[in-house]
Amino acid sequence: MSTWTNWSGLVTVHPQHVLTPRDVAEVADAVLAARAAGRTVKMVGTGHSFTAIAAAEGVMLRPEKLTGITRVDREAMTVTALAGTPLHVLNAALENLGLSLHNMGDIAEQTLAGATSTGTHGTGGTVASLSAQVVGLDLVTADGTVLHADETERPEILAVARVGLGALGILTSLTFRVEPLFTIEAHEGPMRWDEALGSFDQLTAENHYAEMYWFPHTEHMNVKRDNRTIDPPEPLPRWRAWLDDELLSNTVFGWVNALGNRRPGLVPRLAQVAGRAQTERRFSDAAHRVFTAPRRVVFREMEYAVPREAGLQALRDVRALVEQRGWRISFPVEIRVTPADDIPLSTSSGRDSLYLAFHMNERTDHTAYFGEVEHLLRGYDGRPHWGKLHTRTAADLEPAYPRWHEFTDLRDKLDPDRLFGNEHLRRVLGS
Repeated sequence: MSTWTNWSGLVTVHPQHVLTPRDVAEVADAVLAARAAGRTVKMVGTGHSFTAIAAAEGVMLRPEKLTGITRVDREAMTVTALAGTPLHVLNAALENLGLSLHNMGDIAEQTLAGATSTGTHGTGGTVASLSAQVVGLDLVTADGTVLHADETERPEILAVARVGLGALGILTSLTFRVEPLFTIEAHEGPMRWDEALGSFDQLTAENHYAEMYWFPHTEHMNVKRDNRTIDPPEPLPRWRAWLDDELLSNTVFGWVNALGNRRPGLVPRLAQVAGRAQTERRFSDAAHRVFTAPRRVVFREMEYAVPREAGLQALRDVRALVEQRGWRISFPVEIRVTPADDIPLSTSSGRDSLYLAFHMNERTDHTAYFGEVEHLLRGYDGRPHWGKLHTRTAADLEPAYPRWHEFTDLRDKLDPDRLFGNEHLRRVLGS
């Protein structure tokens, strides 16, 4: 029996059958065969969702052979790629073409299908999520049909399926709106809590892309200001990039977490050391090399989107809760902002949002921390990231999304027998 485990190690499944389709026709054949055998079918990605959203209980399709760019339209400024393409592969290919996505998150290991289906996002910009940059897609539906949707053909399906949770069909290709390759000038450095929160609105208004990281148990923040520039790139020296992004951010950070696991009482002191060790740095490079960074310390993550105007108060309440409960939190809390978008199940649907992301290393119990913070953020009309840990169900998610029924109605139409379902989707979407 085959076994599949996600990156965080939280989800392990034993699918009844595993296939690696070589093209769209083989995906359609696999869907029809699964349907005839009374099995569910799902395409997995690289396993970077912390939830079981991609867990295949019946037939598991692997994406490795559905990769690469299939079309470049420089007049329309769009690029089409197969849905199994990892984001870092697309980024490198786009750079070679002199093109770039407008925005993205801080890791690039996910497949395009997985990243868009769960609403993966960055911060700032005119759009923040990968899904909001999708202008066309191909989807194999439950009857084996290869359905194409774009801004002129079936636009009502495109509008919904850009964040599809894997519940509408098997994505086989995605078309993104792209831009000429651009350079980002990065300015990163420490700031105290009061100064950071007091200048937050100005920071986000004056910079194209901005985010902060708060070190629990401390007054320390790390603030990132990223701005587009027409100046030539001036990347970090290779030794400095290795020192900062590999040795310190991964190797040493892993050692610090291991020490904190053995001696939890040291965690606040270690956080103070880490916060004080933050230094200022400036560099510029191609956008995707500034946006993304390697993440080698295995962790668990929960992320919530709250209305932008309530976000900083929610953060203050989280800090008060951490201090009250006495938890030992070794990972910073990530703070990002996004403009509203028009995708029914996007966590930024219909409202500007502030995102708070919470992490724990794999050997620390995260349940109390995540559970109580989740309860607090639900009081702010928070929406959980679809690919990250949460305990929500369809009954309490539906009121959080004014356009919920646009999604469920399309699901009923495209997959009435729930061929693409699993236990996780039954919890978050209902039967």
